[in-house]
Parts: sequence; C-alpha cells; structure tokens
Amino acid sequence: MISSDVIRGYNDTLILYMLLEGESYGYEISKNIRQLTDEKYVMKETTLYSAFTRLEKNGYIESFYQDESSLGKRRTYYRITPAGLGYYREKCEEWKVTQEVVNLFIREL
Repeated sequence: MISSDVIRGYNDTLILYMLLEGESYGYEISKNIRQLTDEKYVMKETTLYSAFTRLEKNGYIESFYQDESSLGKRRTYYRITPAGLGYYREKCEEWKVTQEVVNLFIREL
C-alpha cells in the first residue's frame, strides 16, 4: 500500500486522469483507481470528495446530475474542463521533475 502522505499532492492528477476518457461519478472513479493500482492505493472517500470540491472550485472539472434510469437515483457526475486538461498536463510535467529529484536520493541498500 502507498501511504496517503506520499501521494497526497497527486490525488488531483489521478482523478483528472480518470476523467480524460469521459465523465464519471465518485464511486466509479475510486474503484477504477483501486483497480488500476492493483489495490496499492485506495483513495478515501473524504479525500475524493474534497478533491472534487477543490477541482470544481478551480474550474478544472464540472459536476452535473444524471438520473439512473433503472433505479431512479440521481448521481453526481464529473467531467474535465479545458482548464483541467491544462492543469493535468502541468502536474504530469511536475511529476517528471519530482521523480528526477527523488531518484537522486534513492539507493539500494
């Protein structure tokens, strides 16, 4: 498992990545992150929804409601905005530099 402290600064990046292919809702995003990481990272629900609030406030995602036809439940969906795509690209570049720097301090013992 990855410590939430280690990955905290990249939760937004993970969520935006999940929205690159299209709109989705919270549980599905969380499940897909868990599956993609082979259960090495499980994003807590509070972390996920705090990130949604922050990303939406900054204009990186938009939320909207969609009725689930069979159950009649209203679910909140999210989609990435053009600004969110730009932010995602910035965070990817930042990660490359972060990796370079941290790798300078990693050695097999």
